[in-house]
Amino acid sequence: KIELPDRTLRFCDGGFFVYEGETYRSDDAVFGTIGALQTMAESVGDVVPAVVLNLLPPNSSAPEELSQPGNQKSPVQFIIAEYDADSGEITTGAVEFYGQLDQTILKRSSGEYTLTTSVVSLAERLFERNIGNTMNPSWHKSVWPGELGQDNATGLTGSIAWGVEAAPGA
Repeated sequence: KIELPDRTLRFCDGGFFVYEGETYRSDDAVFGTIGALQTMAESVGDVVPAVVLNLLPPNSSAPEELSQPGNQKSPVQFIIAEYDADSGEITTGAVEFYGQLDQTILKRSSGEYTLTTSVVSLAERLFERNIGNTMNPSWHKSVWPGELGQDNATGLTGSIAWGVEAAPGA
């Protein structure tokens, strides 16, 4: 399940089914079908778990529909559900991975589109840096509206960088 700002994609690996009142299908009119799903790998260090999902959109889809900047950070869930063939119902389901859409790459080869999407863990947010934020009254108020703590900071000899490495000393 991919919750884009203007639509929600609910894919399954074949046919269709209803899970928790929502219909999941094997294709979407704009984004097509799932072409491949690369397995998730975890490691130690500054790497977070990620999944690569290849979608095969129809040729009628416009590129601007498939890769919009606003889609980045859209919530993505991978759910494993158990289907009971006798009753035709989904009996159990569990979210196995909850992440966010990170990057999309649209390629056209031999007249066919491939939309490669990377989905990263929500832990990716821990690696975002606030580069360029400085200790000044206007930036401080953009984070804490109405807080006047830096309005009276006088006599500073220079800007103090925050969120970036400090300039080397003299």
